[in-house]
Amino acid sequence: MSQKRSTTREYLEALLVAGLFLGFTNTFLFKTFFIPSSSMEPTLLIGDHLIVNRFVYGMEKSEDPPAFLPTRPVQRGDIVVFRSPEEPRTDLVKRCVGLPGDVIDFRDKRLFLDDEPVADDFTVHRDPAIGGRTAFDPRHIRRDQFGPYEVPEGHYFCIGDNRDLSHDSRFWGPVPAELVKGRVSVIYWSYGGETSDGQWRGLGDKVAHLARTAAGFVTKSRWSRTFHVPR
Repeated sequence: MSQKRSTTREYLEALLVAGLFLGFTNTFLFKTFFIPSSSMEPTLLIGDHLIVNRFVYGMEKSEDPPAFLPTRPVQRGDIVVFRSPEEPRTDLVKRCVGLPGDVIDFRDKRLFLDDEPVADDFTVHRDPAIGGRTAFDPRHIRRDQFGPYEVPEGHYFCIGDNRDLSHDSRFWGPVPAELVKGRVSVIYWSYGGETSDGQWRGLGDKVAHLARTAAGFVTKSRWSRTFHVPR
């Protein structure tokens, strides 16, 4: 009986240590995140599951970060995860295109930085209409004809790679530095089937969704994207 209690205690202690370790890494080092929308296509697809580096921007959030952690400031081109300025309980993922002091300008969909055109190979435009020219919806005009706008101190201008279908800093403004949670590091799994939208609809719905995901795990996983590093 004593040996059985000892073994049970060892298992419980191991589970406790594992739980504490996972809690620590999820809070301070790495966090998982999944893509529920198309705003970052083609870089990130609906159903991509990501590992987010939470400590990389530690220099900006701590006056004395641990010396063993390789930290740096946010850079243009980083794919960042942050709390939504509109709905702080929601996490978003976008690409940072503007740092404090940068002047951002969109002219006929094209991005200009400090009055110079920005060349990139990750942006897509899927709406041929150009706001202010062939489309006069106020949202389309703001989407395609924006600025000039100077990014304020302590903020970042973040937009989606799928420029025509992204709700981003063009609409709700720059991202305060304190809302930035980390940088996308790697896609650890990509699922091409039904993806949760993050809304809680009860235990039964959650169990049913998990069962459908398990049934399609082999056939609907995008295995070629496993451990892919998005740029």
